[in-house]
Amino acid sequence: MAAPSDSPTNIWLTPESLRVLAHPLRSRLLSQLRIGGPATATQLAAALSTNTGATSYHLRKLESVGLVEDTEEGEGKRRLWRASTEAHSWYPSDFAGDEDSETALNWLSHDYARHFGEQYDKWLGVSMTWPADWQDACGSSDSMVLVTSEQLREMRDEIHEVVARYRRVGQGNPRARRIATYTFLYPLDLDRPPTPDHRS
Repeated sequence: MAAPSDSPTNIWLTPESLRVLAHPLRSRLLSQLRIGGPATATQLAAALSTNTGATSYHLRKLESVGLVEDTEEGEGKRRLWRASTEAHSWYPSDFAGDEDSETALNWLSHDYARHFGEQYDKWLGVSMTWPADWQDACGSSDSMVLVTSEQLREMRDEIHEVVARYRRVGQGNPRARRIATYTFLYPLDLDRPPTPDHRS
């Protein structure tokens, strides 16, 4: 998770933007624009197997909370859309006590986990067609650490700093390819949650 502020590459979700984003098509529209670059509603509808009218409506909803924007480079009435930033962030505590936002966040988090599974499965389906050095460099790993919540935040922030440092190091190199990086941190001791007043 990035620092809790907006930047040219990151937008911090508000309760309103979270509730707008927590929708199956809107979530995919934003992802498609971030991965594929600027596109019209017609192009996005074709890519996501939906209709242009619904796509236009949901793009405007995303625009209303600053997640996407009109490039003003479209031809005639055909608006060309782009993602406003490369990423968005939040802390669950930002929405504590707001039942609608908590429900939206729960849905969105599950949706992202499903999306990761789908995308990684696609890679596994074609990975054998890629050169061996790329297969070796990609992949997954799992580890276990014993930490306090404060130490976990520090570790997470360090991981994000490393990813940020490598974000564009391959720019201009024809051998470079875009690589998705996912970070999932979750407790193994699900039956032993700390009490709210517990200090790590």
